[in-house]
Amino acid sequence: MLSSTSRRRTPHTGHHRTATVALAGVAALIAAAVQSGAASAAPAGPRAGKADPAHVAVALTPSQRTGLIRHAGAASAATARAIGLGAQERLVVKDVVEDADGTLHTRYERTYAGLPVLGGDLVVDTAGSGAVKSVVKATRAALKVRDLTPAVARTAAERQAVQRARSLGGTAPAADRVRKVVWAASGKPVLAYETVVGGLQEDGTPNQLHVITDAATGKKLFEYQGIRNGVGNTQYSGQVTLTTTQSGSAYTLTDGARGGHKTYNLNHGSSGTGTLFSQSSDTWGNGTTSNAATAGADAHYGAAVTWDFYKNTFGRNGIKNNGVGAYSRVHYGNSYVNAFWDDSCFCMTYGDGSGNADPLTSLDVAGHEMSHGVTSNTANLNYSGESGGLNEATSDIFGTGVEFYANNSTDVGDYLIGEKIDINGDGTPLRYMDKPSKDGASKDSWYSGIGGVDVHYSSGPANHFFYLLSEGSGTKVINGVSYNSPTADGLPVTGIGRDKALQIWYRALTTKWTSTTNYAGARTGTLAAAGELYGTTSAEYKAVQDAWAGVAVGSRSGGGGGGGTSYENTTPVPIPDNGPAVTSSVTVSGRSGNAPGNLQVSVDISHTWRGDLVVDLVGPSGTSYRLKNFSSSDSADNVQATYTVNASSESANGTWKLKVQDQATYDTGKINSWKLTFP
Repeated sequence: MLSSTSRRRTPHTGHHRTATVALAGVAALIAAAVQSGAASAAPAGPRAGKADPAHVAVALTPSQRTGLIRHAGAASAATARAIGLGAQERLVVKDVVEDADGTLHTRYERTYAGLPVLGGDLVVDTAGSGAVKSVVKATRAALKVRDLTPAVARTAAERQAVQRARSLGGTAPAADRVRKVVWAASGKPVLAYETVVGGLQEDGTPNQLHVITDAATGKKLFEYQGIRNGVGNTQYSGQVTLTTTQSGSAYTLTDGARGGHKTYNLNHGSSGTGTLFSQSSDTWGNGTTSNAATAGADAHYGAAVTWDFYKNTFGRNGIKNNGVGAYSRVHYGNSYVNAFWDDSCFCMTYGDGSGNADPLTSLDVAGHEMSHGVTSNTANLNYSGESGGLNEATSDIFGTGVEFYANNSTDVGDYLIGEKIDINGDGTPLRYMDKPSKDGASKDSWYSGIGGVDVHYSSGPANHFFYLLSEGSGTKVINGVSYNSPTADGLPVTGIGRDKALQIWYRALTTKWTSTTNYAGARTGTLAAAGELYGTTSAEYKAVQDAWAGVAVGSRSGGGGGGGTSYENTTPVPIPDNGPAVTSSVTVSGRSGNAPGNLQVSVDISHTWRGDLVVDLVGPSGTSYRLKNFSSSDSADNVQATYTVNASSESANGTWKLKVQDQATYDTGKINSWKLTFP
């Protein structure tokens, strides 16, 4: 959706172990599935500034991809045993990506006792030999549910979900479907109901509200919205070439070169496919809203450019990577000011804007919305919390990539989202990537409460990261647009170019992230991707570190401040399991006045489940500044990050403390070191 508005845990000992089991049988099956994809030997390593060809994904034909998925499915039981899953767990193959060196990244969904496990997805990386190289899981909690008999009736869960949908402006009197699932995306896995409520949302957008209800207590555990709001004479891109199909004396907006994509006219309806655009002439629209085919031409062109962008940039063959085209619908509703992607119909839908004067069919909107489909068919980032912000940012990032790729003189590439469609009514863009807060609601940098912000605004730090990684910080003019991108730590970032930034983001999305990835996980995934493509000592790898630090996620490539004066404590302090808070102190002296508004706090904590930890900076006055909140779903190890604190009300001189408390059982750790940096 594009949008302009808006505990206790089971033990998990052993989750540090790295799988080393060889799956020779799996490798043999998969090798047989692709005759021309894998190289006989690993290509040469990376050259400076060039992606390592060994870690570039092979472009698979639809039949090759189908073969990989089929053979991985046949070996899924062996894979489950090899990575240590329980007897009641099963793997269901979702996708397979193959690198040129033979590495396979196989994405799986999980079931438990026959029930779908939401938040149980994982990616298994295997070498060409069949050895498991790594496993990335959406949850690291042990998957075990004591009782599979619900204590709460299905009807009660449905009633709760329908009431919730109505409170949000929904219209449906009943749910579309209710099913039993295992909910594993936040903390201890539990038996739950997933209820999906349809109908319409308050603004006329179709509704697919997913509500997760604990089947033992009736408590709502989670909710998210399933609808992602996201020669032709076009309104926004000028005169363009369209691929159409002729049948007899008529032409239709059917693109046979791109999976059979079709563009339909809903004629202000809000259901079905409407009517396929068809006419006797192969010239579509007149560049204005007076001709219904103008919006059709924009949408058809946007779909074609988006297809070509993914194919020629990443080797991806359509949204699902299976060579099948989606379809587009224009003229949805009456004065509908939005556009959306819908997985259930595998289709893209556009409204006509306020007063039906500005259809939302511009290039970056088309790329944005259809990229929701790509995300759904790869990492499937949950559309809520930090993962929801990353989902939205992914669509903004690839929508921007589509616009630059088109190289259209009428709609030049820029780092503005929705600048053509006047969704605000005052000529301003919907979002800004160089400084997201310019829209009045988006966030420039990460902070501990950002998961509670609407996903269209919590996307800001990721959009900002992408801009910094692509172009760097500071002022500049690109394609006639002026930008001025700040950083959270006040330090500069040098960009590596948009093309490399796109490759890093795409590889992380398709091979490193899962449904529950948060900002810390996004940093880890993009660093892994950059390391594989360019090497861990490369300028590109360091730029990823610095760009994330520029939005307050993690530390700089130099280990933190990169400048200024630092005060550090390197004495280890044990952190008791589920115990009292501990502190580590540094004394600052010889400075005048107050601390800065961008004081840097670099933290190095070892811990086996970082979500248990609450971390505060305590100033000389005794005032606490929250750096990290407790989170039952943050299952990664360690806290190694640099935080930016506005400490301007504190005297610079005095004793500063890092306070850490473990608030849940089963995991231990220690403060290794921490430091304050005054820029």
